[in-house]
Amino acid sequence: MAAIMLTTMNIPLHTSVWVNSRRKSWCCYASLSQPDRKEIRLGLPSKGRMSADTLELLKNCQLSVKQVNPRQYVAEIPQLSNLEVWFQRPKDITRKLLSGDLDLGIVGLDTFSEHGQGSEDLIIVHEALEYGDCRLSLAIPQYGIFENVNSVDELAKMPQWTEEKPLRVATGFTYLGPKFMKENGLKHVTFSTADGALEAAPAMGIADAILDLVSSGTTLRENNLKEIKGGVVLESQAVFIASRKSMIQRKGVLETTHEMLERLEAHLRAIGQFTVTANMRGSSAEEVAERILSQPSLMGLQGPTVSPVFCKHDGKVTADYYAIVICVPQKALYKSIQQLRAVSF
Repeated sequence: MAAIMLTTMNIPLHTSVWVNSRRKSWCCYASLSQPDRKEIRLGLPSKGRMSADTLELLKNCQLSVKQVNPRQYVAEIPQLSNLEVWFQRPKDITRKLLSGDLDLGIVGLDTFSEHGQGSEDLIIVHEALEYGDCRLSLAIPQYGIFENVNSVDELAKMPQWTEEKPLRVATGFTYLGPKFMKENGLKHVTFSTADGALEAAPAMGIADAILDLVSSGTTLRENNLKEIKGGVVLESQAVFIASRKSMIQRKGVLETTHEMLERLEAHLRAIGQFTVTANMRGSSAEEVAERILSQPSLMGLQGPTVSPVFCKHDGKVTADYYAIVICVPQKALYKSIQQLRAVSF
C-alpha cells in the first residue's frame, strides 16, 4: 500500500508582463500630471468587501500591506521598494490612473469599464483575480405590463416607449447604461442617476427598470424584479489595472508590475491544487513512471517526479522504493488517490 502525503502547492512561474493578449504599439504621450514624482503609487479600494478581499489576496501573495494608522489613506508593501499604497474609492482609482496621480490599481471590472470609458491609456494587466464576482444587469418588474416580457428584444419592441414617454431606467452607470441600450435597439430611454437601493425605484413609480450590479439575484426577487434574457451588460470581478503612460514613462513601474503579476499568477494557479507524495515499490524509475502515467488522473501538470528511496538491507544500500510527487486539482484528489493505490503493488 502506498504511503500518501498531501500538501498545498505553490507554483513558481515566469509570466510575461504583457498579459490579456493585447500587445499594442505604444507611442509618446504628454508628460504625467506629476512628472517629478519618484514613488510608484498603487490604488486599492478603501472600504467594504472589495477592500478586505484585496488585502487578503495580496497577503496570500506575500505582499502584505503595512498601514501604520488605520485612519491614514497611505500605506506600503515592504516587499516592493519605492511603492506607495493609496486607499481610495474604486471609481477614484480609475480616474486617478487617467490623471497620472496613480500608476497601478485593483478595482472591479464594472468600475474600470464605467469610469475608464474605453480610454487607451488604461491597461488591464490581469483580468481575473477571482473575487468580487457580480454582473451588471438590467432588471424589470415581474408584474403589470412587464409580466410577459422576458428578454431585451421583447422590451425594445414594447409599443409603450415613445419619445414623449420613454423607458425610465434608474442606474449609477451613466456611461455603460446608454451604451448598452443603444447597442440593443432601445431608442427611447431616459436615465436617472441613483446610488443604492435602486430596487425600490420601480415600486415607487420613479423608474420602469433598473440597471445595477447583481450577485445572487435574491434582492431583486424579494423586490418583485426579474433579470431578462440578453440583459447582462457585463460579468465583473476584480482586475489589476495600470496606466499605460506610467508604464512607459515612470521609472520602476514596469518592473513592479511584472513582479506583482508573477506573484498573482503563481498564487491564483496554485489555488485548488495539491501536491501528492507517495512511496511506491518498483524495479526502476522508468517502470514506476510508466505505471503512474497509465492513469489519466495522475498525469499532473507536466508528469510525475520519480526519485529513488534508498534503504540499507544486510549492509547493502538498495532502492526498492521510489518517491512519487504529482500535482492534482482538488476536485480530482480522491480519484487520483484511488488510482495511485491501484497501481501501487
